[in-house]
Amino acid sequence: MQNNRLLGRERSVLLVLVLIFITCGIYFFVWMYQTTKELTEYTEDYRLNPALALVFTFLTCGFYTLYWWYRINDLMMTAQHETGYQVIADNKWLFILFTIFGISFINVAILQSDLNRLWERAALAEEPEIAEAPFKTDDDEWTDY
Repeated sequence: MQNNRLLGRERSVLLVLVLIFITCGIYFFVWMYQTTKELTEYTEDYRLNPALALVFTFLTCGFYTLYWWYRINDLMMTAQHETGYQVIADNKWLFILFTIFGISFINVAILQSDLNRLWERAALAEEPEIAEAPFKTDDDEWTDY
């Protein structure tokens, strides 16, 4: 079965965390936008808009990220289920707790690691299967004259 879904990009967890720290948190918003866009397109669940997520985060001085972590985990679980993941981790309360205590960089590491596994698994599922016998002789339409 060929699936025409757009796959997200695998990113180094360490690089994402380093970029967040080097840019004093600014890269988090870039990562937040990209992650939201990739998961909404993959799951085809557009209830969480990446641009509006950023706007609401700024308008609420960051309180919207509590809801965002909750919803992005739901999208992640949906994507895992649709890809055929055996282990589905429900981290939404952990994400909210870490955000409240100001250590949401741990959330980023967990989610990016899960995303990398998801994109790898989805890419494997998208590969076309190799035909076992490229030349079948029993269904040959050629006849000898």
